Amino acid sequence: MSTQHVPEASTMPEAAAAGATAVVPERNQHLRRYLMCRPEHFTVSYRINPWMEPARPTDTALAVRQWQALYDTYLELGHQVELIDPIPGLPDMVYTANGGFVLDGIAYGPKFRYPERAAEAPAFLAWFAANGFDVREPDEVNEGEGDFLLAGDTILAGSGFRSAGASHRELARIFGREVVPLRLVDPRFYHLDTALAVLDPVVGAANGGPERAGIAYLAEAFDAESIAVLRARYPDAIVVDRADGAVFGLNAASDGRHVLISPRATGFARQLRERGYTPVPVDLSELLLGGGGIKCCTLELRG
Repeated sequence: MSTQHVPEASTMPEAAAAGATAVVPERNQHLRRYLMCRPEHFTVSYRINPWMEPARPTDTALAVRQWQALYDTYLELGHQVELIDPIPGLPDMVYTANGGFVLDGIAYGPKFRYPERAAEAPAFLAWFAANGFDVREPDEVNEGEGDFLLAGDTILAGSGFRSAGASHRELARIFGREVVPLRLVDPRFYHLDTALAVLDPVVGAANGGPERAGIAYLAEAFDAESIAVLRARYPDAIVVDRADGAVFGLNAASDGRHVLISPRATGFARQLRERGYTPVPVDLSELLLGGGGIKCCTLELRG
């Protein structure tokens, strides 16, 4: 994977320590390969999450323009973007993150919770096979990278609303990685990628300390046990406030340096800058009507 280096970091005052100065970490960009789907058939014709209101009009042309801005931003940042063809009658296919989990050249396919999205699964499996991935069909209900996020060598795995807990065991068996279960408790944040973002893949700490993969999360979206796990494993995580979570601020995509986020997540943007990241606002307000944002529209393809 290619890596670019950012300029030497500056320093800034540490608010909590009188006279102390903290060095903003140097952030490195990791070039990615993504799968996206143009929302040519986007609308909200059913309700499978609290964000969806079928009676509220949607503007497909606006959704396409906003999606195009996201696509163009990835290319401008140097990333590679592949496309899967949209299928009439599958308005949520734009949310490609739910189409599988891809790691080490293996594509673990989805098995959607709701019948409204079930027909997407064969299309994603066929795309993976046609593009040279080792395809694994699931036995358990799972919604791909919507609930499975790679943090260094660890897979953080959500459950509670969509992916079944049993899919975590299937995931561990297929990929041979540690899988850390996290339980979601707020229906507004029904996928893990709506409540937690992986910002930097770096893991390990000096003297055998806890993991240091850079993450951000919304504490109120998780049960108490999951919060305890996150605090223990990621003591330096950014904890995002309720207002930024409510505008899907955590449904973000990071390359280790640039973090694409909702322009309404202003507090999160400030927190990112304080940690040396570069927030890149991209407005997907129309696609939020379907309950998805930047990360929902982005599936990482890891060879």
